[in-house]
Amino acid sequence: MLELRGIRTGYGKTSVIYDASIEVPTDGVVAIMGHNGAGKTTLLRAAVGLLKVSRGSVWLDGEDVTALRPSARVKRGLAYVPQGQQSFGQLTTMENLQVVADGRSRGKELVAEALDLFPALQPLLNRRAGLLSGGQRQQLAIARALITEPRMLILDEPTEGIQPSVVQEIEEKILALTQRGGLGVLLVEQHIGFALRAASTYYVLESGRVTASGAGGTEAAREVRAAMTI
Repeated sequence: MLELRGIRTGYGKTSVIYDASIEVPTDGVVAIMGHNGAGKTTLLRAAVGLLKVSRGSVWLDGEDVTALRPSARVKRGLAYVPQGQQSFGQLTTMENLQVVADGRSRGKELVAEALDLFPALQPLLNRRAGLLSGGQRQQLAIARALITEPRMLILDEPTEGIQPSVVQEIEEKILALTQRGGLGVLLVEQHIGFALRAASTYYVLESGRVTASGAGGTEAAREVRAAMTI
């Protein structure tokens, strides 16, 4: 389980997140929604350790990891896929996966599992990542994160700038991953329909504060839209 307890953080002396508390269970998807500038990415960066918190704490599987570096959090099972379909553009698709797999005892097996999950990457293994489409790069970014064998996967806007057919595929993969058990997903997403179909719980973030939360599912869309217009 990932817990953010009363988090306050920001940039320099400017606070962006104010006393935000969020829980993500070991199995299931939790969505954070809000308008641009609400502080969603900032909150994720604090969870990963890329931003220090001035108040509150971050807990992973019952352990306080607030003082740990991002690399130490990764070793404890946290994986982060940032916004923007990031990859090593000059490396091939396979080299992008191999960079993460190298040094892992199950490296070859983990690469094979990632490719089984995203078979669209198979014919692209020798292509430079910089030449892939946005949807292909996003699948590559998620596959690369999964090679670290996370227990908690954090996804920042995984559907941004991606064609609808690939959005649906990514949604299906996220659901399939959580149904296997042993993996929680924290999802930041502006597409309300996608987020609520995937999530068991949602939070709405406005101006750095959690202003609403509830059970996921498409029936919650009206409540979420109402919360985001206040």
